[in-house]
This record gives sequence, C-alpha cells and structure tokens, in this order.
Amino acid sequence: MSTLTTQDTLTPLFEGAPADFSSERALAKESFYTQGLPAVKAEEYKFTQIARKLEKEISDFNPAKPVSITEEMVKTAIFEGFVGYILVLNNGKLEEELSQLPSEVSISALSNQEIGSIAKPSKDAFVALNQASFVEGLAISVPKKTQVEKPILILSFAKASAGQVVQPRIWIEAGDFAEVTFIEKTILLGEDKVFSNQVVEIKGAINSKIHYYRLQNEGDQAIEVSNIETDIQKDSQFTAVTISLSGDMVRNNLNLNLLGSNSEGNMYGLYLLNGKTHVDNHTNVDHTIPHAESNELYKGILADQSRGVFNGKIFVRQDAQKTNAFQQNNNILLSEDAVINTKPQLEIWADDVKCSHGCTTGQLDEEALFYLQARGIDKTQAKGLLLYAFAGEVLEHIEDESFHDYCVSLVQERLGSKF
Repeated sequence: MSTLTTQDTLTPLFEGAPADFSSERALAKESFYTQGLPAVKAEEYKFTQIARKLEKEISDFNPAKPVSITEEMVKTAIFEGFVGYILVLNNGKLEEELSQLPSEVSISALSNQEIGSIAKPSKDAFVALNQASFVEGLAISVPKKTQVEKPILILSFAKASAGQVVQPRIWIEAGDFAEVTFIEKTILLGEDKVFSNQVVEIKGAINSKIHYYRLQNEGDQAIEVSNIETDIQKDSQFTAVTISLSGDMVRNNLNLNLLGSNSEGNMYGLYLLNGKTHVDNHTNVDHTIPHAESNELYKGILADQSRGVFNGKIFVRQDAQKTNAFQQNNNILLSEDAVINTKPQLEIWADDVKCSHGCTTGQLDEEALFYLQARGIDKTQAKGLLLYAFAGEVLEHIEDESFHDYCVSLVQERLGSKF
C-alpha cells in the first residue's frame, strides 16, 4: 500500500481544511483511509500509477494558498474571439473582483445538501480526499427557465510549490428548462509540479441543457485527477467534450447518471499526446430509466513515449428498457514506444435495448498518405491533414464557435496540418 495513506503524511492536508462541513469531511476522511490511494494492483488504476507519481514528485501534502492574479494575467489567458463571462479561480478559490458573471446566475458557498450528494466519497479515493480537505468550494446556480446565451469561461489558475495540493470543488445546478455552457481552462504558474485534485458535481433538472467543455494543456508540470459527476433528469441533455493535449500524468473520471426518460448524455474526448505524457480517461454512464440515450466517442493520437488509457463503462439497469447507447474508442499510434490501453465495457440487464461499443488501434493509412503526396502535398502536411481528419470528428461537437476555433488551431498546430 502506498506510504501516502499514512496518517503522518496526510495530517498537514487534513489539518489545513476549514472547520465547515465537519460531518461530511469526517465521513470522507474515514472513506479515504478505508480505500487508501490506489495501490499497484488496484483494478481501476492499474495502468495509471498515480500514487507512485505523487510519492516521487510531491514531497508532502499541504493546501496551496492563493497567489497574486492580475487583470493582465486574466486577459492573457482568454483565447482569441471569446465572447462571454469569466469565472476566475485562484488555487481553487473564487476571485470575485476578476470574475464577470451574468446577473441571473448566482454564485455562493457550498451547502451541506450539495457537497457529496452526487460524487460519493466511497466511490473513489480522490473524491474522498477532496471532500475531506478542500479549502473553499463554490456553488453555481442557473435558475429555472434561464438561458445563458454566452458561455462561462472558468479560468483556473494554479501555483503550488513542491508539497502543495490544489483542490477545486464546484457544484453546478441548472433548473428546469435552463441552458448554460461552461468552458474550463487551467493555467499553471511557475515551474514546480502541481497536483490538482478536482471535483465537479453537476445537476441538470427537467428539460435542462448543459455543455461542459475542458481543455487540458498545462505542460509537463501537471499531475491531475479530475472527478466530474452529473445527474440529469427527464428530457434533459448533458454534453461533455474533453481535449487533452499535455500533462505529466492526468486522470479524468467522468460519470453520467441518466435519471429521467428522454434524457440524453454525450461524452466526447480527444487526446493528442507526445513526449512522456500520460492521460487516462475513465467514463461511466448509468442508464436507470427507460427511453434514455447516451453517445460516447473518444479518439487518441499518441507519439513518442506517451501513454493513453481509455476505460468506458455503460450500465443498463433492468428497468431501463428502450435504452439507446453508443460507445467507441479509436486510436492512432505514431511511435513504436507509444502505448494505449483501451477497454470499452457494457453491462446490460434489460432486454429491449440498442447498445454498441468497440475500439480500434492502428497506424496512419499509408495508402491515403500516398494519395495526397501524389497530388502535390508534401509528406509532413499530408500526414497532418490525415490526422486532423481523424481528430476533427470530436471537435465538431464543440458548439461554441470561439472555443471550437481555438481548439482547431491548437490541434492543427500540433499535427502540422495548418496551411
């Protein structure tokens, strides 16, 4: 078992937590010590040895304190063409003066009813660690029948000297018939490794529509665990798109609970990895009610000594008749040293369903490459164009035009497909 599970090692982190939510924190702390950080043989983390990584890179656990964030830093972090609202986090703490939010959306401290009601600490050690020791969380509420026409950009600034932990904690709730789009971007400051352990709980009421887009491009300083869990009700829709371009070791847990008929959940991901970047995407879709739909597509392009992991689970409960569920994972390896571990899974207890899943792993199509070269396109750009055609299917699911264009530019630059 990891030495990080010992009381002495974790005491500074737990002692640095505020006194609020005492019962919820105590429950989570007990759950964390019961589970411990994932050991080498832990099935859910067997390809992502994050406990070993933390032991090597993080000397001790302490909560990271807020640092100086200026208006100029915020302006620099906003991508070109963005028109919308800004929510600035400073090592997980809301910076109200630097944030600009729509008047109809309320921001407040977390309540006892919200914390841990969707993301259960017993399900994952990192959820438990966050709940037991996060310093400050926030709740975002979009009222009933409110349509937020412009996206809300969450700029999460993180800086931590060795031995510090950043633990953002966010609750998002959209009322009946509400619509909202979030874009999450993390900016690392300084040169030290940063361990970020994030929990986001999202609740979509009847006929709500929520988009949650994420860009992970923090460089090789980032050691990150993210748990996003969503409950959506009747006639509601939730769409997540995760674009992973860099990081040291990144683990994304995305869980979607379909709790009402005619609800729809969409999960899309693209990971473009090089160097020794390690990205692990674990998804879970739980169909509990008849007449619900889920769509899932993750694609990866891996070069150098990078490693990707995909594990997608779809559960169809006995009462969830007329379920329609699709899951696919496709990968291209550009190096003999790149590795992908992929495992799509279906568990079905209902008999009147339409479900499919699959995965592919291969190399670039040499015939298509030759075809483009024969028409006057040099090999490097031809390769980039083919790779972009492969990746672009995920980017098409980003509905916000400015963020879509920004991601397209980043992906094209990485793949060498810009003219």
